[in-house]
Amino acid sequence: MRTQGRGWKGRGGWQQSEVPPAEDAEGWFTGRLPDEWFTSAPEITVDREEILVVGELPALTEEFTDDAARAAAESGRISRFREDTRDHRIEIARQAEHRYQRKVAWGARIGETTELFTTLSVPVMTRLRQPERRVLDTLVDSGVARSRSEALAWAVRLVGEHAEDWLAELRTAMSKVDDLRAKGPDLG
Repeated sequence: MRTQGRGWKGRGGWQQSEVPPAEDAEGWFTGRLPDEWFTSAPEITVDREEILVVGELPALTEEFTDDAARAAAESGRISRFREDTRDHRIEIARQAEHRYQRKVAWGARIGETTELFTTLSVPVMTRLRQPERRVLDTLVDSGVARSRSEALAWAVRLVGEHAEDWLAELRTAMSKVDDLRAKGPDLG
């Protein structure tokens, strides 16, 4: 499970956010989801606003003439899963939202196709100086993005793709600090 439940508080560093912990979310969802939905335990990603549940669907057994036909079939299978499980997913999401005080989003993967549905798009306020704004404006002016907001999201995705190992190390280090802090004296 990937957890990103820490939030920046001022210039001095980070602290736990004020939502309840979700360390047991992976286990809770694994126990709560019907066994026949996914071929293995789903991938659970948690942050301060949302829990994302992505499961692997059974592989297609049919033969396809090309990759485009296979991709269309995979997308269709995910669409069928989404429709067939809608009511049950809504009920499970309600229970999880009550338990963890976060929205629940869903996704499915089959073969090379992954689709996310019911995911949040959360506004994030930031202040940028002119050099950073010029980068965003260049992305907009060149047609890479339609707006500064889309350009910033694109840039964040790009950094995430190229810095995932470093980000994983940072999350691990923050988790170790949280563990040590929890073992320390109660100063409150």
